[in-house]
Amino acid sequence: MFCLFVAQAGFSQQTVTGSVTDEQGIPIAGAAVLEKNTTNGTATDFDGNYEISTSGQDAVLVFSYLGFLTQEIPVQGGSTINVVLKEDLQQLSEVVVIGYGTQKRADVTSSVATVKSEDFVQGNVKDAAQLIQGKVAGLSVSAPSGDPTEGTQINLRGTSSILGGTNPLVLVDGVPGSLNTVAPEDIESIDVLKDGSATAIYGTRGTNGVIIITTKKGTNDMKSTIEYNGYASISTIANRMNFLNASELRQKFDEGYTFNGANVQDFGADTDWVDEITRDAFSQVHNLIFRGGNSTSNMTASLNYRDIEGIFLKSDNKKHTARVSVNHAMFDNKLKANVGVILSEQTFSALGDGESFNPYIYRQAIIRNPTEPVYNEDGSWYERNVYFYDNPAAYIQETIGQNRYRNTRFDFSLSYDFGDHVTVKGLYTRKGNSNIRGFYQTKDHVSTTKNGQEGFASRGTDDYVGNYGQFTVDYDNSFGKHKVTGLVGYNYEDNTNEGFWATNRRFPTDGFTYNNLGSGQGLQLGEAGMGSYKNSDKLIAFFSRVTYNFDDRYLLMASLRREGSSRFGEDYKWGNFPGISLGWRVDQESFAENWDWLSNLKLRTGFGVTGINAGSNYQSLSGLTYGDYFLNNGQWVRQLIPSRNANPNLRWEKKEEFNLGLDFGILDGRINGSVDYYNRTTKDALFNYSVPTPPYFFGTIAANVAQIKNTGLEFLLNVTPVQTDNFDWTANLTYSTNTNEIVSLSNDEFQLTNDFFDEGYASEPIQISTHRVQEGEPIGNFYGLKSVDITDDGIWVIERPDGSLVPATEATNDDRQVLGNGLPKAYYSWNNTVRYKNWDLMVNLRGALDYQILNFSRMYYENPTISYNTLDSAYDMVYDKAVLQDVQRFVSYYIEDGDFLKIDNVTLGYTLPKDAIKFAQTFRIYASALNLATITGYKGIDPEVNRNGLSPGNDERDKYPSTRTFTLGINFTF
Repeated sequence: MFCLFVAQAGFSQQTVTGSVTDEQGIPIAGAAVLEKNTTNGTATDFDGNYEISTSGQDAVLVFSYLGFLTQEIPVQGGSTINVVLKEDLQQLSEVVVIGYGTQKRADVTSSVATVKSEDFVQGNVKDAAQLIQGKVAGLSVSAPSGDPTEGTQINLRGTSSILGGTNPLVLVDGVPGSLNTVAPEDIESIDVLKDGSATAIYGTRGTNGVIIITTKKGTNDMKSTIEYNGYASISTIANRMNFLNASELRQKFDEGYTFNGANVQDFGADTDWVDEITRDAFSQVHNLIFRGGNSTSNMTASLNYRDIEGIFLKSDNKKHTARVSVNHAMFDNKLKANVGVILSEQTFSALGDGESFNPYIYRQAIIRNPTEPVYNEDGSWYERNVYFYDNPAAYIQETIGQNRYRNTRFDFSLSYDFGDHVTVKGLYTRKGNSNIRGFYQTKDHVSTTKNGQEGFASRGTDDYVGNYGQFTVDYDNSFGKHKVTGLVGYNYEDNTNEGFWATNRRFPTDGFTYNNLGSGQGLQLGEAGMGSYKNSDKLIAFFSRVTYNFDDRYLLMASLRREGSSRFGEDYKWGNFPGISLGWRVDQESFAENWDWLSNLKLRTGFGVTGINAGSNYQSLSGLTYGDYFLNNGQWVRQLIPSRNANPNLRWEKKEEFNLGLDFGILDGRINGSVDYYNRTTKDALFNYSVPTPPYFFGTIAANVAQIKNTGLEFLLNVTPVQTDNFDWTANLTYSTNTNEIVSLSNDEFQLTNDFFDEGYASEPIQISTHRVQEGEPIGNFYGLKSVDITDDGIWVIERPDGSLVPATEATNDDRQVLGNGLPKAYYSWNNTVRYKNWDLMVNLRGALDYQILNFSRMYYENPTISYNTLDSAYDMVYDKAVLQDVQRFVSYYIEDGDFLKIDNVTLGYTLPKDAIKFAQTFRIYASALNLATITGYKGIDPEVNRNGLSPGNDERDKYPSTRTFTLGINFTF
């Protein structure tokens, strides 16, 4: 009897083999092949092949892969089944990463955007954020600096804090990190959680949005592969300011102009000072990824090398990054373990003490007399005794410095699937970051030749250690038309920072540079400096979430996070952050069955509360520090003085956000998109207020008082105008608006002297603030004198707030008024991808509307009376009336409209036919350009200027210029 049973079981089983490809015939590796209503399954190998033993001839196989439509095929006794998966244009089955988990795109009820690697910006990008520049509605990503060590600036849905900044929370494979934790070439996808209902589960750090980075990973039963992505780039200054060159200055002398200071006379040379300190910068990037796996384990290992040159001499950035991730499943895939390690080392030259770039050097190059030589006849540096006037070439060459950063991250996680719809997971991460810096100015540096410093050296180091722990229990169940998921979890995080620095001067030799501080005589003369610090903080949280889906029509997600921070006052260490969102899939209703043109229509609404962990460590506690010395009983003793008031009521800034959205798709998804409206209000925003002493010990206190409001609209449209076997064109368009308002700055307990405070600064010789932050007004308002004319003798004519006119020499600070705003009211982008056979072309355009820029270069150098070299335009008629003869002033004449359209990224690629290279599965070569062209009326270098902080729109006169980059690269897999 037993033998008969075995024989029947053997005959009832059916072995099926085959392949899975896409519509172009390209094998799909890692596609899931599952016997329906069982746990029996496998995955396709590297060549798209599979083999599975089914329970019988009547079995049904389910074939699925991310981004493609799932297919179910009955076996019906067949032994070979080859499947062609069709792309899911609607992408409703796409898996979206959300807080502590994933959801199908169709089930998402919050405002969430996803960008896959195939849609990333290509070329020499700065960090992960630039990969999605112009791809996500409401997310502004800009790169106002060409410094190779500087990253991008990010702003999502406006400015929601006065002191808390605008940086979003960045998670790398679920762990808090940064946009530089992993190499851009190592990223598979980026998800952006935008509204409060989506980010509430992250509590204190969700206010500015959450960016979730998913790295490239291996899968089980994946054939071993090696992927290489490498490119070389050339970067140049995108635009240059037009200062007088030697021949133009000599022409001014011939025209009768006289100058003092820098341009007092013709020194006989012809020097382009910007050329003396800049170059065409060459960069190279190489990235290797190894992936492979068997039925129970898989591994991913990557190695990235970046060697980025800046356009200034001694401006560079070299970085090595290594990542290893190992996954192993045991006990019938119930217990899963992951071990991950990320290591990186970054080094760059330091032209400033601890800084990669010293803007003073660039300023000296643009203001220097072009008739001066670089060297004296004896080969020494040519210098002149003019106020704040130094040879920029000497400044660079006689500066020696290097910063080195080392980062480590170790991850370990275990998850267990209990089989009754419950999964438990634990995660631990240890993070570390250390840096050491050295800086030296030689005896030939101007600090010695002019100021007698005899060499200056600085040395410093910082160290960071962080621990991150997470424990979650997931529940997932379906019954009838109902689907329910649940999540409860616990988070723990601690961070410790410490460091020290020391400086000295008057060294006997340049030979040691910064490596022998004790040899300098500055220590004995009281000219040395030193300092050290240490601080720490903790975050602890409990969180939960539940989702409910009824009949794929009615959707609900609700979450709650309770979080505590060591930073806040004794009475307010804990905060509650709830979130709830609802969705209605209208297209699934019976009345929409005959709407054949409609493929998706979903209404979404949500509300969430998030916080900002603003302020600094120990800010809720009173503090003492050491002041000046005094003589006591014959000994010098340092004073102990108050440095900070205690505030037991110091607490979270809380942002309450309402979101209303619509997702749509028509014509089988060839036209799809979304529309979102948001209204967010930040309450209890932190600011420093003046208080009387006594009763307070110190003159200011940090308190939760202010209120800020942001509203806006976001539009996303994806269109596939053409799609054939050999040619397709897809277009992505985004448009977003933002309106910002300071609702209040005072309350009954803490008040400002006025209903405003001033920000930004125009330095010497103008020396005045540039912005005003005021109740009832938006952040970013320029505040200064409104110029409307010029007198016959070249003096500005100022219009007072009451409409009367006075010469600038009679104007006062009371005559200042709002002159514009430095934050764009709207952003837009148009991204196009065209594929013809083996060719692909990507063109990305983006821009900003309705904002102003204060052009510092014109304000300081478009004036013929100054003591330095000038812009060519300094001698033009102002208001077609007279050449300016006034002193340098901050007036509205220098505030310009900043609206622009950029041809931001153009990439042309060619993929070799599959059989062209036997050992390679894919081989692609491409050429790319970043920041290719800008259409704007702005007269400065680049209208994309700083937008962070409370003084956005200031185009500083000596900022690192933006660059234009051309790249040639290859990608191949074997």
